[in-house]
Amino acid sequence: MREERLWDRATILVTGATALACSLVVVCSLLPPGSPLHIGGYTVGLLGKYLCFALLALSIDLIWGYAGILSLGHGAFFGLGGYVAGMYLMREIGSRGVYGNPILPDFMVFLNWKGLPWYWWGSDSFAFICLLILLVPGLAAFVFAWPAFRSRVSGVYLSIITQAMTYALMLAFFRNEMGFGGNNGLTDFKSLLGFSLQSEKTITALFCASALALIAGFLLCRLIVASRLGRVFVAVRDAESRARFMGYRVEDVKLAAFVFSAILAGIAGALYVPQVGIINPGVFSPLFSVEMVVCVALGGRGRLYGAILGALAVNFAKTWFTTALPEVWLFFLGALFVLVTLFLPHGLAGLPERLMRIPAGKIAPAPKAGEPTGAEDGR
Repeated sequence: MREERLWDRATILVTGATALACSLVVVCSLLPPGSPLHIGGYTVGLLGKYLCFALLALSIDLIWGYAGILSLGHGAFFGLGGYVAGMYLMREIGSRGVYGNPILPDFMVFLNWKGLPWYWWGSDSFAFICLLILLVPGLAAFVFAWPAFRSRVSGVYLSIITQAMTYALMLAFFRNEMGFGGNNGLTDFKSLLGFSLQSEKTITALFCASALALIAGFLLCRLIVASRLGRVFVAVRDAESRARFMGYRVEDVKLAAFVFSAILAGIAGALYVPQVGIINPGVFSPLFSVEMVVCVALGGRGRLYGAILGALAVNFAKTWFTTALPEVWLFFLGALFVLVTLFLPHGLAGLPERLMRIPAGKIAPAPKAGEPTGAEDGR
């Protein structure tokens, strides 16, 4: 197994291309509206949403592609981060709400709540909310994963209980008694740190924050997989029993990967909410989590940049199909998944290898569950 390098050609190319593309979007958004190169606020916000999905897909690829943990419920941590950010945005509305209550959000006034529940305390502090965006998804992942990994739950059984986890959260957040807006969720946000969320400058700033978070997340994941810890991830994925026999605490390794991945997903959710203007229990839907796993598979599992590519490609296609041909979208997604599985075993990230006509013997077959993806040896 050849050692991963942090600054390999792919890392430099992906980081540079992402930074350049995002810089061009920002420049074009600052051009006069009459310019043919001008990009409006709606498009910038849409692109920012894609970047948040790319960060979520990246977090899934870290644990699935390198640690062999297939999570079908990672949308739960994305949603938790989004709800934490939504709490701050709701508190910032203040007396500008429909009922004019400076403390209680509108939905609490409508439901005759007499005061803020204890878990809303401090939600008017931006610094405290930033801390909670990291802590809440990370703590939730720890509480879920610690007993699961200690009980040596793995494979399809772990995937099923992750899906059960996100479904349980969806049912819980639908309840008005939870204090998060029930079916309607949190919405009607006005501003962030005093800046209007409808302003194109604010939209552009949020897009830049999403781009920086994606680049930072990608480099952090690259740093991990290029380190000794990353090699342990691969060892656990490929031969868990051997890694345990050699003295590694496999449960702790999996737990560390899962918690860090959940924190990345929470950050993605927190950046997503102010750009779309709403967060509701639908984000906990198992279908959303499965769709993000499909993005990783299509992009190329075990390569990191493949997850980014897959998330961007699938969401671009989804936006177009759901507007032009909404009834065709799911059929297209299914067909794309089948075609990539059959003809591009390494996903869209493996397409350059095909185009350069590398001899077939140098391209590994599609990895099975628990088998190496080829990313760990540079193929």
